[in-house]
Amino acid sequence: MYAIARSRLRISSLISRKNRRFSSSVIADPPKEPIISSNLLKDQPPPPPLPEPSATGAEKNPWNFLKYSLGAAFTGGVATAGYATYAYTLDEVEEKTKALRASANYTVGDNASGVDKFHALLYSSAMTVPAKLVELYLDLRRLTEEQVRGFSEPISDKLLPDLHPLEQHVFTLVLDLSETLVYSDWTRERGWRTFKRPGVEAFLEHLAQFYEIIVYSDQQNMYVDPIIDRLDSKQCIRYRLSRGATRYVGGKHYRDLSKLNRDPSRIIYVSGNALESSLQPENCVEIKPWKGDVEDTTLLDLIPFLEYVGKHRPADIRTVLASYQGRDIAKEFIERSKEHNRRMQEQKQHGRIWRR
Repeated sequence: MYAIARSRLRISSLISRKNRRFSSSVIADPPKEPIISSNLLKDQPPPPPLPEPSATGAEKNPWNFLKYSLGAAFTGGVATAGYATYAYTLDEVEEKTKALRASANYTVGDNASGVDKFHALLYSSAMTVPAKLVELYLDLRRLTEEQVRGFSEPISDKLLPDLHPLEQHVFTLVLDLSETLVYSDWTRERGWRTFKRPGVEAFLEHLAQFYEIIVYSDQQNMYVDPIIDRLDSKQCIRYRLSRGATRYVGGKHYRDLSKLNRDPSRIIYVSGNALESSLQPENCVEIKPWKGDVEDTTLLDLIPFLEYVGKHRPADIRTVLASYQGRDIAKEFIERSKEHNRRMQEQKQHGRIWRR
């Protein structure tokens, strides 16, 4: 029994020594990181994912340089093409780039050295791409200008057929349609309605004896044809020209009398907006625009002047019209006719005196 008791004492003393060593080590080496409770961990967001390893600058630089080079080349090419389009005509661009386009086929003679031939090959290869781009630009611009010309230029350089040989002396009377011969009005109750200007039928019938009468409108033919069919029952109007025969400049459709295939010295253009709608103001007779006034007599008042011109056929109608510039032709012609008759009467009286 005594031996057992001694062994228990020895074991308990060993345990107590170990406990003192453990506790002293814990106290001597406290933990360096604070202890975080599980409750606090629940409130914290999950840690962000680690960023993926990015490409090094050495790997990016070649692609960036190529990308910026292509962008700069494209921007420069577009800017150059835009400036060339604005500053030069197609023929001028073609003339200025002739040497560049020829450089793509640069060669040397058979007697040249191998180094010279190699240099010529390198030069020709380097100039092939710019030359092809210039040719592409010229083709695209030529096609674009042809398309634009189809909308902005008259449909033909000769809008009217040739005059009959026996009618070479006949003058051509060109008439506008809207606000000159007719007026179109729109209301919500009745829609579009078209009215004839007072005296228009008598005007056409009388002057058809002296003139080749043409209607030249900036409206579509689907508008022009039905109106003239009802307006001109006696077919005094020989030809009808609509929007396709006008020239489009600056957002407006102009009558180009030079495309009529007629002598410019024998053309008279009558319109309520003649000076604003024609490219040849020297051939214009501007009258009061008509907008529905039932008491209007403008067309009938103009008949004496036009009849006089049609009968006497001056050498150049443009000179005659220039003498009436800034005046009402119908009224001024009456005044001049009275003055002419007065002078003729005076000459007759002087002749009678001399015969006595």
